[in-house]
Amino acid sequence: MKTTAIATTLLFSALLSSPAADWPGWRGPKRDGISTETGLLKSWPEGGPKLLWESVGCGQGYAGLAIAEGKVYTLGKTKDGEALVAFSAGDGKLLWSTPFGGGGHSNGSPQVDGDLVYAIGLAGDLVCAKTATGEIVWKKNFATDFGGVMMSGWGFSESPLVDGDRLVCTPGGPDAMIVALDKKTGAEIWRSPAPSDAGSRGKDGAGYSSIVVSEGAGVKQYVQINGRGALGVRASDGKPLWHYNQVANGTANIPTPLIEGDLVFVSTGYGTGSALLKLVKDGDGVKAEEQYFLDGKTLQNHHGGMILKDGHVYLGHAHNNGFPACVELKSGKIVWGGDQRGPGAGSAAIVLAGEDLIFRYEDGVVALIAATPKGYELKSQFKPAFQKGKSWSHPVVVDGRLYLREQEKLMCFDVKG
Repeated sequence: MKTTAIATTLLFSALLSSPAADWPGWRGPKRDGISTETGLLKSWPEGGPKLLWESVGCGQGYAGLAIAEGKVYTLGKTKDGEALVAFSAGDGKLLWSTPFGGGGHSNGSPQVDGDLVYAIGLAGDLVCAKTATGEIVWKKNFATDFGGVMMSGWGFSESPLVDGDRLVCTPGGPDAMIVALDKKTGAEIWRSPAPSDAGSRGKDGAGYSSIVVSEGAGVKQYVQINGRGALGVRASDGKPLWHYNQVANGTANIPTPLIEGDLVFVSTGYGTGSALLKLVKDGDGVKAEEQYFLDGKTLQNHHGGMILKDGHVYLGHAHNNGFPACVELKSGKIVWGGDQRGPGAGSAAIVLAGEDLIFRYEDGVVALIAATPKGYELKSQFKPAFQKGKSWSHPVVVDGRLYLREQEKLMCFDVKG
């Protein structure tokens, strides 16, 4: 009995002292929008969770958040130009602000890797800085260094990917659609050209999505959505492997793809639709076989992102809307939703925390919705006292705290159970 009690006490102490999982960049550690947090509130009190602190200094923009080692990073247009900024996660104190780009309001999220943080500005400025001080280590420009272009005029919005010793990103140039760089120096490792058989839908150049990693068909590859649709390039050397044009539109291709084994789920707005692809071997390469395509009336995600949990995709459906919906991944069957607005208006940015989805609507409303195929269940909702313009920045949950960025302001709420 005594031995058991001691073991239990030691285990409990270890759990209490273990560090919380960080959120080092776009959509979390695995770029899937899933937080590993446990012990969160099952519902929120009337008026919303307790506001722990709020801080200013983010600058103007819609950029997301990266949270690592007690710091919160984001991007924004400040009086000194487009800047990469860092706050204390504990109390919101502004730690440093480093101007680096000539763009306006920022859209992408920073990516933290050890003692370095990376970011892409609206004008295609790619920067590597020290997390401790914000000092710039190296810098590139998509247009100048890679002939990069965007499919349309809202500026580069990608969140860069760190993979091993590499930084991978999407300049969108004809000869450098995707590039891999040495993360320490910025030196080029390889560049991957735009697909030669891009198709008629969409426009040339980079889209507004961010790269994810797939091991589909047994080949490590980087999967992305550009101006002409979804594509995969071999991770080892950048060789183009496959391209899928049906999911492209000519305005803005935005949501990050979802990966499940050999499967890739993609969706874009502006009336386009959604598709499930299966990656299969094709000689020494890979090809993408369409499993189904759902038109825009049936299912489309504008720019709030999608979550895959237990074989089901959760998302906000409809262009410029975030109608909660649940879709069976392998069949494309709409299990529930897609025909009701939910508590907020406009597109909804989503994250999975515990067993629940957090929907953050364009009008500032934040909703807690059960992540279950059993049916739509709205559990709680609130609207922060401060709301300005369009609340497009994605919510993040780390260490029992919900972080929301609203233009120049950063807010932190207590959502511990």
